[in-house]
Amino acid sequence: MTKLSRAALIVAFFFGLEKVLGFLGKIIINRQFGLSATLDAFYAANNIPDLLFALISGGVLAMAFIPVLTEYLERRGRPDMWDLFSRIANLVFLVTAGLSILVAIFADQLVSWRLGIAPGFTSQQQALVADLMRINLLGTLLFSLSGLAIAGLQANQHFFLPALAPSMYDIGTLFGALVLAPENGVAIGPITLPAFGLGIYGVVYGTLIGAGLFLLVQVPGLIYYRFRWRPAINLQHPGVRKVLALVGPRVLTVAAIQLIFYAQDNIASRLAEGSVTALANGWLFMQVPETLIGTAIATVLLPTLSEQVTRGQDQAFHDTLNRALRILLAFTLPVMVLVGVGVRPVIDILGFDQAGADLVAWVTRAYLLGLLGHSLLEVAVRAFYAQQDARTPLKIYWAGVLVFFGLAFALAWLIGPAGIALANAVVFTGIAFILLRLLNRRYPSIIQVRGTLGRVLLACLAAGLVTAGLLWIGESLPVPGALVGLLAMGGGVLAAVPFIWPEIKLLLKM
Repeated sequence: MTKLSRAALIVAFFFGLEKVLGFLGKIIINRQFGLSATLDAFYAANNIPDLLFALISGGVLAMAFIPVLTEYLERRGRPDMWDLFSRIANLVFLVTAGLSILVAIFADQLVSWRLGIAPGFTSQQQALVADLMRINLLGTLLFSLSGLAIAGLQANQHFFLPALAPSMYDIGTLFGALVLAPENGVAIGPITLPAFGLGIYGVVYGTLIGAGLFLLVQVPGLIYYRFRWRPAINLQHPGVRKVLALVGPRVLTVAAIQLIFYAQDNIASRLAEGSVTALANGWLFMQVPETLIGTAIATVLLPTLSEQVTRGQDQAFHDTLNRALRILLAFTLPVMVLVGVGVRPVIDILGFDQAGADLVAWVTRAYLLGLLGHSLLEVAVRAFYAQQDARTPLKIYWAGVLVFFGLAFALAWLIGPAGIALANAVVFTGIAFILLRLLNRRYPSIIQVRGTLGRVLLACLAAGLVTAGLLWIGESLPVPGALVGLLAMGGGVLAAVPFIWPEIKLLLKM
């Protein structure tokens, strides 16, 4: 097993832990509030804080910052890398703080405006969204620094603490859901937890605690790699200018991505109550395999791809990408099929009524159609940023935004929230294939996957049939439906493994 494959498995393991904790938090929150106006407001309130984080720190610097940090580490050494890191961190924090203050001041207008977050909500819901949003902005400040810490550690090829950090966030959220939110103490065996009775506000306060833990858990890594903070910015600094040259197009690219999710809630707020919550939960179910497969692999690839570009190793760059694409193809398509078949009984753990669970199931299946596209996109975009090319993804993403608006509005009125999810799947898959086609022009034969594709289709068939068969058998057994669904999907995974064994070995040797 290579260093890169070990890193990918470590990242996947901790991303999996985060998803388990995240699901547990979602189950508790959903059971407390149901498909309700309150929970719709909670999810809608995350939009603009998430947008600020994505634009300023997390979504931008994860790709635009790491290639430049890697270059500085390779050519100039760690002290100069941390000097550049400090300058960017100072700038990011000041910009985030300024924008957060502006958003807090105009929160009510941003929610109720016709093109705002939730124009279809009642005035009471809109007021709740604005209040929750202002609290969330405090977490955005912490996340802005956390995103930078992740970039700094990953540039040093350290993935453990950045992968662990999201679980710390979920622990804070669980504390909010189990202790701060309930009116009555939650009993866990012989222990009854204290209850503060803060309702949905308690959940948000818990996320603030989680944001603090998210940052603090990375501090030991910064100390280990001898980080030294400097109170300086200097926009004329060569490294700062290089980062900003990449950040500008990346900001606009992430803006396009966030605009799609912003539009999803805007459209869903005009549909039946619970539509925003259905989208949030359906996205979560799709994100589990996408994070464990696509994000984990792409995360550990970016520093390596950046090193290969810096050293002029074109053939190594080509081979790394081709292996990644074959692995993603082999893992995502069978998972898409088996989760699509087996997810419905698992959704019952969220505590919704049958109609609500059915709605979440169809939204999940629509999102799953984009699982391959989202996973490929994780790698394709990073391949461009490793070459310090931020403009090509920018153009393709904004073309996708225009397509999404028309498609999402049309499908939402035809089939409801599932139509919005389907538009998401179509658009992001289209963006991924266009970017891969452009990469193939620069590095011919990158997307040679015919040998893999035939076996993957057989794996999909086996996974789907076994999952469906086990579900049918499980219906007659005195076993909870959610457990039957999980076991059936586990059986589908085992059925697919023999067909994709070459790609599993390829992952271990990547």
